[in-house]
Amino acid sequence: MSATPVADNMLTDGLREVLRSALAQVNTLVLGKPQEVRLAFVALLSDGHLLIEDLPGLGKTTLAHALAATLGLGFQRVQFTSDLLPSDIVGVSVFDAQARRFEFHPGPIFAHVLLADEINRAPPRTQSALLEAMAEHQVTVDGSTHPLPDPFFVIATQNPVDLAGTYPLPDSQLDRFLLRLTLGYPGEDAERALLAGIDRRDLIAQATPLLGATDVLALRSAVGGVHASDALIGYVQALMTRSRQHPGVRVGLSPRAGIALLRAARAYALLLGRNHVLPDDVQALFAAVAAHRLVVDADAGNHASLAKAILHAVPVD
Repeated sequence: MSATPVADNMLTDGLREVLRSALAQVNTLVLGKPQEVRLAFVALLSDGHLLIEDLPGLGKTTLAHALAATLGLGFQRVQFTSDLLPSDIVGVSVFDAQARRFEFHPGPIFAHVLLADEINRAPPRTQSALLEAMAEHQVTVDGSTHPLPDPFFVIATQNPVDLAGTYPLPDSQLDRFLLRLTLGYPGEDAERALLAGIDRRDLIAQATPLLGATDVLALRSAVGGVHASDALIGYVQALMTRSRQHPGVRVGLSPRAGIALLRAARAYALLLGRNHVLPDDVQALFAAVAAHRLVVDADAGNHASLAKAILHAVPVD
């Protein structure tokens, strides 16, 4: 049996409609960025994590808050600073003298949605504590393992320009993020609406939760049922191969990156109302999935331009 009817059965018309409403609501809160909002939902539905990299004041935190308000899931925000400790995120064991045992007090990471604001301002040890939890969906404190809520979704932000006092994420840790995106300046109409309209914080506070944990898990299951043909998988493999041979790229994309690209393409197709993946889906996502995973030569240009060059160098059969 093909994967297409499975996806139809797993995603009801009601859930499709709720998903469309959730997308529409976030787009009313984050104006003029429909593709970026769609990519944020792709990261969520792909069981991945999202890195938003841009200048201050362009809506990184607004997007995170709008998503959390629309999802209706437990939400925590952590402002990363140079003195933040791993225990400030994952929690700590405290000795209970009356019970004569240590009791674990969970940290803010025990939430469905965690906003890690300015992640590159925390020292590497603290970054690693978060990124380990992202990979394993659990934390270990004093030899005891504690599972994180399911779903568990991290939205991290960082400023790529103001690097004083920051600790850039190593390439191996950047790979833990399914997608990296930038928002950029709003268009003229969107900026005028922002200037003339109600404060975004007030609008987000009034937003109606439209999804829940059960809905998100059902949507993730449906993503797994979206069909990717052999030809489509071959196209993704060709992109991976080209990335390892492309001029200016020192370390190309790993098989894990290819798996992430396919998973994201399935979620993208689902968001567009299809139960099969097209090459257009892969092309729309390639830079967001691949650019931050490439290790490039110093004089080779920026990561995004190289990702686009790789994409243009591989024909669609």
